[in-house]
Order: sequence, then structure tokens, then C-alpha cells
Amino acid sequence: MFLSDILNFWRAWLRAPRSIGALAPSGASLTRLMTSHVGRHDGPVIELGPGTGVFTRALLARGLPTHRLALIETDPVFAHALTQRYPDARVLSMDAAQLGETLPLFGEERASAVISGLPLLSMPAGQVAAIIRGVFEQQLHADGAFYQFTYGPRCPLPRHLLEQLDLKAVRIGSVLFNLPPASVYRIDRRQHRQVAA
Repeated sequence: MFLSDILNFWRAWLRAPRSIGALAPSGASLTRLMTSHVGRHDGPVIELGPGTGVFTRALLARGLPTHRLALIETDPVFAHALTQRYPDARVLSMDAAQLGETLPLFGEERASAVISGLPLLSMPAGQVAAIIRGVFEQQLHADGAFYQFTYGPRCPLPRHLLEQLDLKAVRIGSVLFNLPPASVYRIDRRQHRQVAA
């Protein structure tokens, strides 16, 4: 990680600690777990709240082409740094809650995965619902998945929202050696069995 990234992280935390939601950028073990299910041939990827770009770098290291990556960052300092560092990526300085009002970021092709570094537990319920609706109703492929880490003891998406959108959440792992320890969830659509006519 670059020294400038660490300084930008701390400045952003001092400006708005609730919007950052962490004491330090995600560690290497959490980064590996968050990106381990994303393959370079799966399709385009959307990253929410990339911040200093720790997940971004991991995705690119896994072989994802830069032009197949959309970075949604609300903090203008982070967004500017990401634009400079990854000119071939689609960097959008916007609130992820606007994804439902935005045309699909990759045209007719939907994203295969969404990697979220957003602090959902510290966000208003309406904003979280808007983000998840926008992702699943507008941006994500039918077989795509949403990956979210949390420092809390359970999935950061409320059960009623999962049921409302017919989604399921599965914890795919935990990372004890992170500051603080974290768990990662895969959220995707429930698979309905076809009923024979």
C-alpha cells in the first residue's frame, strides 16, 4: 500500500468516520477472501466504496482487465486518486444508493460480481435498501453475487430485506487477523426449481 493511500484514508476517517467504518484499510487476508470467488473470465465487476483500492489491486492481480471494473466512490479525494491510478476503469464519484437510477454500467452486459467495502452497519436502513435494490434490480447478472464484509456478528443485511428481494446470504469465511476481525458474506438470488408442466 502506498503512503499516500494511508494518509488519504486517515484524512477521510477524520472528515467522516461513520462513512469509512474502519480503523485501517482491509488487511491482506480479508482482501484475498473478498476477491477469491471472482475470476477474470466471469464478467465485469463493480466495486462499491473502493477507498484506497486494496480490493481493486487484488481484483487486478487476479487477472481482471481494468476496463472490466467499475469503481463507485463517494469520497472525492479517493475518487480522484482512483481515476489517476486506474484510467481504464470506470470511476464514478457517486453514492452507491443511486445505482438503481443509473443505466447498467456495462451496457447490455450485467456485472458478474459486486465487491462491497461499504460500512453497511453504520448506514441508514433506507440507504442500504436502495443500494441492494439497485445492485440486484439494475446492475447484477441473474447469476451474479454481492460480496460484503462485516465486523459484526451476523450478516449486515437485515433478514426482512433479504426476504423482500428473495435473496440468500451465506458466510463464506472469517478473518481473525484483521483489524478488527471480519466475516465475509456472499449474497445472491435464491434459485427456484422449475416446476414441470
